[in-house]
Amino acid sequence: MKLTLNLMPALLPVLLLSSQIVLAADQVPKFDTGRICHSAGAAAGMAGRDTAACERDEINARTTLEKEWSQFTPSDKARCGRLMTSGGGPSYVDLLTCLELAKQVKELPAADQMDNGGTVEKSRRAK
Repeated sequence: MKLTLNLMPALLPVLLLSSQIVLAADQVPKFDTGRICHSAGAAAGMAGRDTAACERDEINARTTLEKEWSQFTPSDKARCGRLMTSGGGPSYVDLLTCLELAKQVKELPAADQMDNGGTVEKSRRAK
């Protein structure tokens, strides 16, 4: 018993540090959006969609993500984060869109969610 009490003060800094590491790990990822914005500027087929407009959109999306990051589930953050890094250049606009869609799907009434084929069949029969 005495050994356990002696270890407690030594474990406190470890516990406090580990909790801060977890909090630091749950931040908006850092992306280099220069490549996708450069590509968008080079292929600007739409008026006003140049490199500067792309960079503004990415900054605005990152700012929104920083404000709303805690509203998204860890599983959605992980899934959408993997999508952003699986091909092409990562984009804050795409990450925000992915997370918002995932959140909205969860807010749908259960009958409207298409998590299995049964819901689609019910809606077809109803018509």
